[in-house]
Amino acid sequence: MPLALPIYWLISDSNLVGILTLVALYSEFILLVGLWGRWVYRQPNLLWRYGLEFSRRMGLELLAGLLLGSFSVAALFITQSLFGWVVWQSPSIAILQVALEGLLVALGIGFVEELFFRGWLLDELQRDYRLPVVFVVDAAIFALVHGLKPQFPALFLLAVTLILAKQACTDLDDVLSSDRNNLRSQTLNRPRGRLGVPMGLHAGLVWGYYIVNVGKLIQYAPQVPEWLTGFDHNPLAGVIGILFLSALAVGLWGYANRPPI
Repeated sequence: MPLALPIYWLISDSNLVGILTLVALYSEFILLVGLWGRWVYRQPNLLWRYGLEFSRRMGLELLAGLLLGSFSVAALFITQSLFGWVVWQSPSIAILQVALEGLLVALGIGFVEELFFRGWLLDELQRDYRLPVVFVVDAAIFALVHGLKPQFPALFLLAVTLILAKQACTDLDDVLSSDRNNLRSQTLNRPRGRLGVPMGLHAGLVWGYYIVNVGKLIQYAPQVPEWLTGFDHNPLAGVIGILFLSALAVGLWGYANRPPI
């Protein structure tokens, strides 16, 4: 509140207020995570434990997730157009500007939400609960925070998919070492997944939707029901979107559980 109130008082642009407030909030969050790690868990490197690295490997995983997410949205809309559910149209504004703005917005959302939900929250749950419970609770909280809407099943499935994306970035040598040692504390020594792919995947999905929606690239056919193409024109919140998310989740689950070479 001490940081947010001056922003609300001094700035009239609501979009800028939202951005600055979010930056202030997550700056506090990262600071408090450091204090939480040192004072509560005696672990000074909690951000690393959450899967946040600044390395070439994570950069490549972020890029891979970004491409996977954006191509998935493109494939989803192409499929809908093949069935005649949407019609492509020329952009009404500069599409390059929309794409650049959307990329910045998407990367910000991907970083912020994944660090919180697949970083901090997932780690806290894994300290006390079995993996099935962790999946359900993390996904349910993620969906509920976005509101009780018809999109709840899609948001729940999206959260599960992003957890699987993080698991897919767990080093196989960490898993083998954990299995061999039969560690007495699975909480402190569990294999660690990185956040590169979930951050990139989340950002890619947002980016693809942003370009199509803000750029006004499609027109929905009026005779097609929303439950099929997506409630509120959100492509992931319909039957076809859930099918695409399910295929993505199955693929990531298979990759995360691939046998060691």
